[in-house]
Amino acid sequence: MKSLLLLHGALGNKNQLDPFAYHLDDYFDLYRLDFEGHGEAGPTGGPFRIEYFVENVLGYMDEHGIKKANIFGYSMGGYVALALANKYPESIHKIATLGTILQWNPEIAEQECHYLHPEKIKEKVPHFAEKLKERHLSGWERVVDRTRDMLEYLGMHPQIRKEDWKKIKSSVRFHVGDRDNTARIENTVEVYKKMDYSELAVLPKTGHPVSEVNIDVLIPSLLEFFEAARDKDTNERSRKIKGYGSERKN
Repeated sequence: MKSLLLLHGALGNKNQLDPFAYHLDDYFDLYRLDFEGHGEAGPTGGPFRIEYFVENVLGYMDEHGIKKANIFGYSMGGYVALALANKYPESIHKIATLGTILQWNPEIAEQECHYLHPEKIKEKVPHFAEKLKERHLSGWERVVDRTRDMLEYLGMHPQIRKEDWKKIKSSVRFHVGDRDNTARIENTVEVYKKMDYSELAVLPKTGHPVSEVNIDVLIPSLLEFFEAARDKDTNERSRKIKGYGSERKN
């Protein structure tokens, strides 16, 4: 079977993609990682940066013998995959993104950082604060603060510039929800039109959070795009060993 690397979004960890992994497991050898400072990866002394996450992916690919990757990235994970394709094109086969902000500037960064303060999260969405606490062993407040710093930096220093989109030669399928007020259809379409090897898929009745994604539309799109074939011996596969969140065992 083909391999597929799943990349989580900002404030997320590899378990964030469990809803998708469950439906994809019969079709791919799935791989997942926590970006540095997230989930089980432990704290990092430096700031969060997209270029560091790109290096995380390259290191993971080398460790697992993946020479050329198929990647599905949610939100920030999609941007990391595209930044990887931009800087290291030889390492990428195909990329599918979901709900990814593609063009960064100070105004967009300011919008995204507005609620990225631990105290605001505790006050406004305490249930989300509890979820973040469960996700990040190194301390969720640290993850929030460093994510805010990263997005502010990204607003000033986009990893993919306007002139770079045309240069990306990997096949890319952008997925965006019709109710996604974060990635936004119009912004996604603008980048889609700049690229020679891009495709666009709009998911109906779908917002930005993973919980709002229309699985019945997304999963068939991913299977078709990555040309996946169902495992003929699914009963023998080690679903429990993979653990949906634990490190994959080969």
